[in-house]
Amino acid sequence: MVYITAFWGVFGLATRFWQLGIQRRPFISKPELWIYPCYGLTGLAVGYWLEGAQERKEACLNERKAFYLRKRKEMVERERETRETRGQEAAMH
Repeated sequence: MVYITAFWGVFGLATRFWQLGIQRRPFISKPELWIYPCYGLTGLAVGYWLEGAQERKEACLNERKAFYLRKRKEMVERERETRETRGQEAAMH
């Protein structure tokens, strides 16, 4: 998770450099140095949020998968019991 979050922090800084490149402004000017940490922290926050959202989504999907696998297993067991019951009834007659 640290690497992904660090990637998004660097991505935020790269976004700022790209913006300045499009505007053809100097990358480092003393009055605007405070903005770099803001872009880095914004990217970091977005990355942290995305990582958490991905973990929550994976947990939800795993729960749903387990639920459907359990339901499928129960259905197969019911069908097996039904077949066995029909086989026993047929053997009795």
